[in-house]
Amino acid sequence: MMEKMIFGRYVPADSVIHKMDSRSKLIIIFLFVCIIFLANNAVTYALIGIYTFFMLGMSRIPVRFLYGGLKPVLWLVLFTLVLQLFFTKEGALLVSWGPIKIYEEGLRMGIFISLRFFFLILMTSLLTLTTTPIEITDGLETLLNPLKKVKFPVHEMALMMSISLRFIPTLMQETDKIMKAQIARGVEFASGPFKERIKAVIPLLIPLFVSSFKRAEELAIAMEARGYRGGEGRTKYRQLSWHLADSLQLVLLAMLTILLFLLRS
Repeated sequence: MMEKMIFGRYVPADSVIHKMDSRSKLIIIFLFVCIIFLANNAVTYALIGIYTFFMLGMSRIPVRFLYGGLKPVLWLVLFTLVLQLFFTKEGALLVSWGPIKIYEEGLRMGIFISLRFFFLILMTSLLTLTTTPIEITDGLETLLNPLKKVKFPVHEMALMMSISLRFIPTLMQETDKIMKAQIARGVEFASGPFKERIKAVIPLLIPLFVSSFKRAEELAIAMEARGYRGGEGRTKYRQLSWHLADSLQLVLLAMLTILLFLLRS
């Protein structure tokens, strides 16, 4: 399951979203995270869903690959729904079965918050699936350039975030290898009492931390060997270029924002 994690991976394809400027994609993701909280009824959430799946369709990411990568996250979405169902005690009582009571407001909030969580995961994953780590670094650095006037380490922060994103699938693969090695030795991760499963995770964390520090050290040595001395005086081989598609996507997002303001309860 770990090797199918999609967050942090780049999938090359010949699509409009792949060809967009990384700056516009970063702006779109940031604004999307802000405007999704404007949705508070079925119509506005339907608009958010149409926009999200429209963007996914334009990216040409294989549906089977996307579904396989989202499987681990769907459990978190389901868990969010269950929490709202059982702990929100407002509105009309819909189901009463012993200690289990489900209220109308709990069902409504559970569906809406789960959808919000799901759409956020899809859109943020779309950024890394269609943008290389180098493009994300360049775009983020360019957008944060005004902060250089206050001596903010823009280049270092952008590089750090890019490396973090790049290492997510690598660490997931490392975790999967360690888990398989532990299972071969008789360790049970998916069965047995909950307390025993928690104890089984502890031996998994130690080699994972050791491997992470080792990879970080190897990366630091490789960067030093290539003469990396920070962002001062560095030039870029790839130049960012803003296209018509970038402007149209921002216009589309602006139209979505206006509709959300008009149609929200």
